[in-house]
Amino acid sequence: MTNNTIKIKVKQRINKLDSKDYDNITDWQIVEAFNKALVSWCRRTLEGINVSKTGDEASKRRIDDLQVLLTPASLKMSKEDDHYISQTLPKDYFEWKRLSAKAISGCCKDPRKLVIYLAKESDVDILLSDFNKKPSFEWAETFCTVAGNKIKIYTDSKFDVVEPKLSYYKQPRRIEIKGVSNPYTGLISLTEVECEFKDDLVEIFIDEAVKILAGDIESINIQQIASGSVEANT
Repeated sequence: MTNNTIKIKVKQRINKLDSKDYDNITDWQIVEAFNKALVSWCRRTLEGINVSKTGDEASKRRIDDLQVLLTPASLKMSKEDDHYISQTLPKDYFEWKRLSAKAISGCCKDPRKLVIYLAKESDVDILLSDFNKKPSFEWAETFCTVAGNKIKIYTDSKFDVVEPKLSYYKQPRRIEIKGVSNPYTGLISLTEVECEFKDDLVEIFIDEAVKILAGDIESINIQQIASGSVEANT
């Protein structure tokens, strides 16, 4: 869906085009509301905060809706005492999905695929001291943590980690309208940046943006109608 169509649809619902009600809503406000709606929807949907209570990959619809954000990335990691630590996470990192890697040791040079669990940073000492949960080359299992915008894969100094790869949900791409001020930079957008999601989802984002704008102008009826539409189609 083009940005011009998004703009017309938002104004259709919030401005009442024929009567020009609330005509003080500008294009940059529509851009800001749409992008805010986009991020809010993604956060709620990944967590499963919706009517159907289905989150990340909990249904075919969720897989289909969110697959556009799934991004693979190779990681560069350096070895420390009992773990490997990555460089800073990608700039467009939004939410964790999975981490894969292989392990080698002095007695076995053929890389073994690791099963890597995401753990809490506060549980590291407990996991390292637990015989059944600490890193194991024999069982090809270990755990990792995320802190300081970096990933740590723990080895307990028992093996080396090779070929680490991260799968993550990237930040949803913000729309920009050419010739309109970008509310995040304050600069005029020189190019048209369109939404990367399917048109049926863009319709939901439009209703969400209308709900935000209606709240800004204290139009309770429009806000309630838009909110109901979002909930019914999520």
